[in-house]
Amino acid sequence: MNKMKGDYETMVAQVLAAVIFVAMFLLIVTEKIERHIVTLVCGLLTMVLVFGVAMQSMSAVLETLNLRSIFTVGFWYTSGSEGESTAGINWATIIFILGMMVMVEGMAKAGFFRWLCMRLAKMVNYKPVPLFITFMVMSAVLAMFIDSITVILFLAAVTVELAKLLKFNPVPMILSEIFCANLGGSATMCGDPPNIIIGTSLEYSFADFLTNTGVIAGISLILVVIYFYFVFGRKMASQGAQDIDFSAIPEPKDAITNKKDFIISSIIFGCAVVMLVTHAQTGLTVAFIGTVVAVITLLAAGKSALDLLKKVDYKTLLFFVGLFAVVGGLEQTGILEKIAALIGDISGGNLKLMVAIIIWLSAIASAFVDNIPFAATMIPVIKSLAVTQAGVDLETLAWALSMGTDIGGSATPIGASANVVGTSVAAKNGHIIGWGEYCKSAAPATIIVVTISMIIIFIRYC
Repeated sequence: MNKMKGDYETMVAQVLAAVIFVAMFLLIVTEKIERHIVTLVCGLLTMVLVFGVAMQSMSAVLETLNLRSIFTVGFWYTSGSEGESTAGINWATIIFILGMMVMVEGMAKAGFFRWLCMRLAKMVNYKPVPLFITFMVMSAVLAMFIDSITVILFLAAVTVELAKLLKFNPVPMILSEIFCANLGGSATMCGDPPNIIIGTSLEYSFADFLTNTGVIAGISLILVVIYFYFVFGRKMASQGAQDIDFSAIPEPKDAITNKKDFIISSIIFGCAVVMLVTHAQTGLTVAFIGTVVAVITLLAAGKSALDLLKKVDYKTLLFFVGLFAVVGGLEQTGILEKIAALIGDISGGNLKLMVAIIIWLSAIASAFVDNIPFAATMIPVIKSLAVTQAGVDLETLAWALSMGTDIGGSATPIGASANVVGTSVAAKNGHIIGWGEYCKSAAPATIIVVTISMIIIFIRYC
């Protein structure tokens, strides 16, 4: 009798967790309500209905809130035997993203991004095709270390400005920059939110990503640049600079708002990169690095510190908190284990088929829904697969998940936040990019990169 009651309670908890999760996804996709409100409300419902009413488990609530982990040594420093906390709300991810946001705001205020764009444009003599290729590569490289949303926000704005001065259509450049930003973000642990979640949850280092997804992204970038050159290159070449007053183009140095702040922000950025690259050797966790970067940036800002804090995207941070709580409901009720078992059954334990399912499922799903919740949902699934399926290596599945979620989001205008930002900047300046125009170039590029990624993973790991 007690067993039947227990099974019934488990089933009710699973149904409630699944309904809340699906409702959250649908509401995020419709964009009728701000996404941070959606995840926070759904997270609260998970706590009350799933953990409180159905499971009557206070331990499930505490494990999902995961506040105790913040006050442990392993959260800030790991000697190798201990790792960063992975259960429930991933506070390491949230603190790290907060720190990077503060740093980026400091860099933007000093004029770093605009200076870099104008400097590179001058180096190629403002010629459309070299400019087109240079900005693609710069977009990918910057996105390896800085959030792709920030990269596109500044790149697209400068691209529109240069297009007006040099009399060319900025849409091809913006489309290629968006794709390359998403691709560059897949190369490192801090380049894209799904990678930050994967890295902190599975205890992978910056170097782990760079030597695995970084290799895939590097090879793919070469092919993507060639692809976009053939798609847009001739059109860009035909718009060669003619009758242009180059004296009207501002000098790169004019972009620097404060020389002292510019130097300080550049040094802070360099230190952040060094700490990230070496954190596996030093034992400093990403939570520690994010905190240090934020504190130093605020101290350097002085009286402007409050302005920097006001510009931080707190809605995104709250979105993460609610998201992790909802995914915690799926994890605590055992739903994610069932999904892992289903993938294992379909693949028959075949690693190549499992990789193909994960990378294409991730890519297709991320093209239409936010890749962040999808990545957070799939991490416990691949962990379960690695435990239950003989001969399946967790790292192999992790790289497949990373490339699928990071690149799949490039296929449509709503697949990743960088896409929305880039097309919005273009629209504000009179260049409307519809679904047809966007997908015509981005969807084939996405298919090419996902296919290349799968083949490289097959050859290297399977």
